[in-house]
Amino acid sequence: MMNLMKINNINAVIQYDPEIEMFRGEFVELNGGADFYAKDIESLKKEGAISLKVFLDACKKRNIEPKKKFSGKFNVRVPSNLHANIASAAMAEGKSLNQWIVDTLEDAAHI
Repeated sequence: MMNLMKINNINAVIQYDPEIEMFRGEFVELNGGADFYAKDIESLKKEGAISLKVFLDACKKRNIEPKKKFSGKFNVRVPSNLHANIASAAMAEGKSLNQWIVDTLEDAAHI
């Protein structure tokens, strides 16, 4: 199960901190730190919305782009036998290696 929460269409990773007995959320698509804490899920959503608004307002005031830019490219190194198995799986599904990887990553990321 993924510990993701979407608040105003921005993903946040959620973790439980047993030391303070609270949930912690951290937005992961932003150009800076914006985190929030709460004891329960409903309060976490509320605190997340407040934290995101404060962050977005600060970005607007400073004329900063709030969301990170992703190029859509990254390199992955895998063992040669895994590379061969991935290429075979892609070919068996009638897909390019790139398309097979994109489809597999989309399934894994639950989008």
